[in-house]
Amino acid sequence: MRSLRPHTLRARLTLGLVVLLAVSCAAVGVAAVLGLRGFLTSRLDEQLTEAGNRFAVSLEHKGEPVKNDKDGDEHGDTRRQATGTFGARLVDGTVTNAAVVRSTGTLNVDLTAADRERLAAIPADGRGHSVDLSALDDYRVLATQGLDGDVLITGLPLEPAEAAVHRLELLAAIVFGAALTATGVAGALWVRWALRPLSRVAATATRVSELPLASGEVALPPRAPESDPRSEVGRVAGAFNRMLGHVEDALTKRHASEERLRSFAADASHELRTPVASVRGHAELALLHPGPVPPEVTRALERIAAESTRMGAMVDDLLLLARLDAGRPLEAAPVDLTRLVLDALADARATGSAHRWELDLPEDPVTVTGDEHRLQQVLANLLSNARLHTPAGTKVTVTLETDGSTVTLRVHDDGPGIPEDIQPGVFDRFTRADRSTKAETGGAGLGLSIVAAVVEAHGGAVTVESRPGSTTFTVRFGSG
Repeated sequence: MRSLRPHTLRARLTLGLVVLLAVSCAAVGVAAVLGLRGFLTSRLDEQLTEAGNRFAVSLEHKGEPVKNDKDGDEHGDTRRQATGTFGARLVDGTVTNAAVVRSTGTLNVDLTAADRERLAAIPADGRGHSVDLSALDDYRVLATQGLDGDVLITGLPLEPAEAAVHRLELLAAIVFGAALTATGVAGALWVRWALRPLSRVAATATRVSELPLASGEVALPPRAPESDPRSEVGRVAGAFNRMLGHVEDALTKRHASEERLRSFAADASHELRTPVASVRGHAELALLHPGPVPPEVTRALERIAAESTRMGAMVDDLLLLARLDAGRPLEAAPVDLTRLVLDALADARATGSAHRWELDLPEDPVTVTGDEHRLQQVLANLLSNARLHTPAGTKVTVTLETDGSTVTLRVHDDGPGIPEDIQPGVFDRFTRADRSTKAETGGAGLGLSIVAAVVEAHGGAVTVESRPGSTTFTVRFGSG
């Protein structure tokens, strides 16, 4: 039943209009039919009153059944009696005579027991009553007291009145049906025209909902055409356009802020590369001094060299992210991803010998189109992330597979997993799965951000599924 309900406002308004008109037509039709039936019935009662009981009185004089009488003798007075007039005489509640006027004369009527009971139940109050006689048809009858203590009943057929009522019902059904059909079509067109401004607002809202608003410069579609501000649709269109204006201002300011931040990150990273390299060079040079150096100074110089190296790597990562955010194109050349996986896993085994490293590769080499250096960085970061954030003895499995159109790379480990509160933002910058990890071993939280940015720049996507004992990073992109 729910599927039959109209879903659009236009359909609901049209259906409501048709239903209201149908109810009104039904009310008018019922009132007209009842009024006509009552009018015709009252006319029959007037005719019965005017005719009196002359025909029934003629039955009072003879106790024998009425015979055919074409001349209107004492067996049945049919003068000035309408065709179909019914007469009956009851003595002590029993019908003794019953006849009906036909065009050929007066004919007796063979009443059934049920008909006799119905006639006996009619009160002699001089008022009209409707009765269904199976031997004849529906009749309007009037009962009066006779001179001999009997009851005389005179009746006229209801068939002409019922026929007129039925003709009115048929005519009303045809007229009202045509009116409902015409109103439904005209109402649908009218509602469609009246709601046209609202349809334009909905179309504009649909186009806005399809725009990527998360980042970058956004060009909103033209505003919805405004109509009469005094109407409800006009007020909706005006409010919607004002809302779009506020959204556009906010998006413009956000984009400008993002551009300033990207520019600052790129400029700062670029400018920091030289002094960081200089600090590292001076520290390494000091460590090479041949003269005696106190142990504390040697330790300080070693820490300066280590931290400057780490800072240089962070600066390089920030500069890479800034360039990717700016949309700078990467190299597009065939890359043997199988070889990159083998090299990356060999490097991971060398730096993380305490872990167990496994590899699952297809028989044929897998080739993709992209930047070899950046794809190598993706693999290195994923394996480094698995090594740094899992305890010794953890098994890390690298799987590479393709179905001809899509290449899928998975890095799975059976470590403790990523906390649930961290998972939604695991690819955000400066996000660290274990905030208690030391800075010198845990990284700056840019590795997975670079993975997501590089994969996205290659037209792919990276996802993560993690629970205690199972963490899987999945990278998918088109094959070369």
